[in-house]
Amino acid sequence: MALFDKRLQDVHNELAAGKLSAAELTDASFKRIAETDGKIGAFLTLNEESARARAAGLDRDAGAEKGLLHALPAGIKDNIVTKGLRTTCASQFLSNYNPIYDSTAASKLRDAGAVTIGKLNMDEFAMGGSNENSSFHPVRNPWNTDYVPGGSSGGSAASVAAGQVYFALGSDTGGSIRQPASYCGVVGLKPTYGLVSRFGLVAFASSLDAIGPLTKNVEDSAYVLQAIAGHDGMDSTSANVAIPDYVSALTGDVKGLRIGVPKEYMGQGIDPKVKEAVLAALKVYEGLGATWEEVSLPHTEYAVATYYLLASSEASSNLARFDGVRYGVRADNPDNLIDLYRKSRSQGFGDEVKRRIMLGTYALSSGYYDAYYLKAQKVRTLIKRDFDQAFENFDLLLGPTAPTPAFRIGEQIGDPLTMYLNDIVTIPVSLAGVPAISVPCGFADGLPVGLQLIGKAFDEATVLCAAHAFEQHTDHHKARPQL
Repeated sequence: MALFDKRLQDVHNELAAGKLSAAELTDASFKRIAETDGKIGAFLTLNEESARARAAGLDRDAGAEKGLLHALPAGIKDNIVTKGLRTTCASQFLSNYNPIYDSTAASKLRDAGAVTIGKLNMDEFAMGGSNENSSFHPVRNPWNTDYVPGGSSGGSAASVAAGQVYFALGSDTGGSIRQPASYCGVVGLKPTYGLVSRFGLVAFASSLDAIGPLTKNVEDSAYVLQAIAGHDGMDSTSANVAIPDYVSALTGDVKGLRIGVPKEYMGQGIDPKVKEAVLAALKVYEGLGATWEEVSLPHTEYAVATYYLLASSEASSNLARFDGVRYGVRADNPDNLIDLYRKSRSQGFGDEVKRRIMLGTYALSSGYYDAYYLKAQKVRTLIKRDFDQAFENFDLLLGPTAPTPAFRIGEQIGDPLTMYLNDIVTIPVSLAGVPAISVPCGFADGLPVGLQLIGKAFDEATVLCAAHAFEQHTDHHKARPQL
């Protein structure tokens, strides 16, 4: 595991000096998976033959120009399409789906030299906050296997925390990168909506979904973002903006940085130990010359209801394509076409997916559209306006990533409303479409706590700089679970 604790730049230096090879890195990844994945269940599909061939090819082409992520073993969340490598979205509906094309994100990883080790477990169709909704098996938290790793990118976070891969890609709709990063003690970045192409990401909620990296440290997160960010003509929501040098932005200088602390993120429902860790982080920033003040985001209380109406409505529309006709699993012996739809969806979708489809279909139905979906869109505008106004006075907003540390497996699975409230401090950020990162900032009852830094749209450079400065003056990110 120590091999994957090294900074990306250190690994590249060893590769350049001939002290390390791509094959050795790939071998180490598969060895670690064999040792630990029986305990945590992070992977759904391994890419062993192709990964070893890819690593061998990189070693043979030693004189060729090296990509940003040259030879680094990577895991990819199983809702990000990979050519020739099974992509299931952790659903029985797609248990036999073998894509014939690559997502833009997967293609960019390959162009940057990364080696895809396999596809990572998740909540089915990215719907869940604990990774207990996978139709194959749950993922367990490497820090304590009786606890959840968070979701829906739980497999991605757990794999990085366990040292199985160097980094992983996840997707974030309402907190699905940041919350598992917090629970597993790793770094998770949700970019600005549109910065990273969604082409080839199996859609949950199209106006919210974002692909981003999970890494061991902030510097490596900057490298991965550098590799995957950028405009893509295959994605109509892709933003055509200039991509700065994120790695060069890691100056460590936050003197004069203005930080706003939303009072709604530090009030009722926040575990006292989580609050204590966040306040300790603010002391670190004070010592580095930053200033902070309390700020209000008054529409935060409506965020969870707004999110679940909008996300479920979009899910209802997006998942209509799964009908048992074109791809995926088809029910046997249907009586007619309608019966084929009904049986295929009843057998293929899990309970949480069905719950959200029904909620979304109801919200979009005739007579209820204005009362629910349209009103939720108007409230979303108010939530975004809260952030716009806050950023007139502050460079960053800061708070906890999740209100509590990880909870026990099975503890909340029967109470969807309590489960949904775990995303109370990540959902508003997604509704506003702005970037945010979760970095380790301490422990509560032996489990990691995440600090969330929120930035202005397309200002990932400031977010990464501030996160890196905090990381350089603390040791929380160096702690590792003992599996």
